[in-house]
Amino acid sequence: MSTNYLERYDATPDTEKFPLVRRWMDTEPLPFFKELRAKRPILVTPDCTLVTRFDDVREILLMYKVFTVKPYVPKMDNYLMAHDDDALHTREKSLMQFMLNRDDLPRVRNMVADIAGGILGNASGQIEVVNKFCRMVPATLVQKYFGLTGANREDLIEWSYWNQYDTFHNQPFDLLPPELSKRIIDRHNETSKKLGDYITMLIAKRLLAVKLEKLTFSTIVRLDDDIVTRMLRTSFAKELDFDIKRLGVNAGGLLIGAIETTAQAVAQVLQYLFQHSQWLAAAKAAAQKEDTTEFDGIVWEALRFVPITSYLFRTTVSDYTAAKGTDHETVLRAGTYVLPVTLSATFDERAFESPDEFIPQRNWYNYFHFGFGNHECLGRYVGMVMIPEMVRQVMLKKDVEPKGDIDYKSGPFPEAYDLSWATA
Repeated sequence: MSTNYLERYDATPDTEKFPLVRRWMDTEPLPFFKELRAKRPILVTPDCTLVTRFDDVREILLMYKVFTVKPYVPKMDNYLMAHDDDALHTREKSLMQFMLNRDDLPRVRNMVADIAGGILGNASGQIEVVNKFCRMVPATLVQKYFGLTGANREDLIEWSYWNQYDTFHNQPFDLLPPELSKRIIDRHNETSKKLGDYITMLIAKRLLAVKLEKLTFSTIVRLDDDIVTRMLRTSFAKELDFDIKRLGVNAGGLLIGAIETTAQAVAQVLQYLFQHSQWLAAAKAAAQKEDTTEFDGIVWEALRFVPITSYLFRTTVSDYTAAKGTDHETVLRAGTYVLPVTLSATFDERAFESPDEFIPQRNWYNYFHFGFGNHECLGRYVGMVMIPEMVRQVMLKKDVEPKGDIDYKSGPFPEAYDLSWATA
């Protein structure tokens, strides 16, 4: 069946072209992107440029100094992810990856299982899963593993929510009404101040506790192991420029990146499985196995169909010819917003065999679930155990089923989703 998106696009006045594209991206992305990949893999609109083939998306995401994260800069308060391939980004990401020791992952998965199982076990057979589970589990892990204690989980959730909303869903190409855009910015500023005040107090208290632990040789004061405590126990050479202030910025970054992205991924994977009986049955059977490899593969393949975002975004700082040497090579001018459409890339038959089919255990390295390249998610390995384990805990419930679809309440994030299951 011919969709003729490009025919309609070309016939549309320039002022209405990108709003039309945006509507297709939001409401019928897979057929729209399929036509672009086949007929116009790089679509230059008056507002931004879409890049849709797998190889071209990777090319854009690997050219850090050409396609920059400049749109992040006013949103991230000098956090490492607002830096492009410079000393601060390399240094602090390396230090934080060192703190997030991958040897912790079996313990982290067990922690997630305990937290998630406890919440579901206390739910008496029904739960509004977005707020009571999908957000609450990572918020609890933020306290227990990252060490951001002393704040209500509801506050942690709110701080993550507005930072994520403003940074990733309040850019010019999101076409939000001005009054909504301003409200998001105001809420982001308000919650960032609260987060900053909290981090300052947290670090001061924890630093004192670490000093007392050292003075008492851990015989009187003995702190639990978590990421904030690890950072404060560690002595950094002055030349590393990782002082208390930078430590605090990175502690806040752990929170912002952990909660809302995880919640959205888990909710959308759950809904996808409930809507596809074959894979729901497969997931329930795999959830019973001690080896989680099969189950995790089902989760990641489901997330290919319902990712938390269909694209990443960059700003071109110098002219660049993308897809050079192909029949669709395109000069991208300096100052252009470029959207590498990762959802389209993961349905490109050049990288995915039978891309329209659901095939678990695909090549993990071709997914974009945690981004790609220099700005790949700092906490991706934590996410790689947290997301599937949260889904698995739901799948372990007898006769679990939804009571409707996810309610997004006109926003980018899931806001409500009711589940029930048998308790006897």
